[in-house]
Amino acid sequence: MKLSRRAALAGLAFGLGALASPGAAAARPRLAGLDGEDIAVSATRITSLLARSPGQTRFGALVFRSGLVLSSPNPVFGGFSGLWRSPDGGRLVAVSDSGHWLTADLRREAGRLSGLEAASLSPMLNASGRPLSRTRSYDTEALCIDGGVAYVGVERSHEILRFDWARRGTAARGMPVRLPSEARRLPSNRGFEAIGVAPPGSPMAGAIVAITERSGEHDAPSLGVLVGGPEPGLFSYGLKDGYEVTDLAFLPDGDMLVLERWYRPWRGVGARVRRVPARSLRPGAVLEGALLVDLDLAHEIDNMEGLAIHREAGRTILTMISDDNYSSLQRTIVLEFELAG
Repeated sequence: MKLSRRAALAGLAFGLGALASPGAAAARPRLAGLDGEDIAVSATRITSLLARSPGQTRFGALVFRSGLVLSSPNPVFGGFSGLWRSPDGGRLVAVSDSGHWLTADLRREAGRLSGLEAASLSPMLNASGRPLSRTRSYDTEALCIDGGVAYVGVERSHEILRFDWARRGTAARGMPVRLPSEARRLPSNRGFEAIGVAPPGSPMAGAIVAITERSGEHDAPSLGVLVGGPEPGLFSYGLKDGYEVTDLAFLPDGDMLVLERWYRPWRGVGARVRRVPARSLRPGAVLEGALLVDLDLAHEIDNMEGLAIHREAGRTILTMISDDNYSSLQRTIVLEFELAG
């Protein structure tokens, strides 16, 4: 893609309101079949993250490995805001703003992502078996799978749902997780956008960790919760420069990586990742993190909202996915990086 087209997209998609408030009008496309639907997904490879420097692979503390632009004729496809990859990296699970699971196998060629296989869309179900897309809990924005359990953050209704993924997969029903009372007082459309489970390397090992997109005024710290684990409670995540939280994932040593998204009308979007030390995560803390990477529309990005981490041959691999807001002016992008050093 040439920079001129990217600039045009910034003026069209962002200036005309395709991202006027990312996630503010999460679409409710038709419901996928209750038993799931196999779908065709086309993939275009991203061979360079930065058009003006096609040979560059190092960006901050990350090394770009490969990427894909995904599309499908299925109208339910898109809006992906939460992401998980299997420990071997071969399997992908994502959740969409409209309350659907995407499951697929990742195809690789010469060590690079080349496409999706066995892709399927399935409706997410609530505790009574009703599709979330037909309830107030349809705006699913965050995903982690840990110990055979999938945890999903629901932004608009300020919920966290627990799914028995190991036994039921996409047929599992979401059971509400008990949350602090403060969660019920969050602003509309500013609920849980990031979720993870603290690993054994963290002082908060076993706790569900969730952070809201932006619970206060511009650049005010955003609310986070610790559910379960050794010290349940509340913490805050410091926001800067107009960025908002879109996802988190844990490194094996317990450090937390937080994906943030920046948006300005007529100017486009940015994405960055910050690293929060494991020792900082505790009730009452205001978390700050070192910047690992900072990307803008000069790079092959879109509205990056999902982050996953897995290990591969001793390397730490980060994968991001974008939320296209079901807009023809945006793209579903998957980017894969290696954490340097």
